[in-house]
Amino acid sequence: MGITVKFLPDDREAIAEPGEPLLTVADRAGVSIPTGCMMGSCHACEVDITDQNGDERTVCACITAVPTGPDPLEVNLAVDPSW
Repeated sequence: MGITVKFLPDDREAIAEPGEPLLTVADRAGVSIPTGCMMGSCHACEVDITDQNGDERTVCACITAVPTGPDPLEVNLAVDPSW
């Protein structure tokens, strides 16, 4: 069994395995996350992750894997108007 990853604000979902790259899961869900450097330096791919406890943190999707535990995992796509 995998973890349900819910992408907001579009409310799209995909099932993912812990350790799977977040960008891969987003692609499978039909969600596009903008990227730049693919190393986490430019922060073009920043998203907010909220677990079932309501704890939120900002991560770079290009270097982030699906964590173990929280199910469902919410990924809120932050839009940076400068990109």
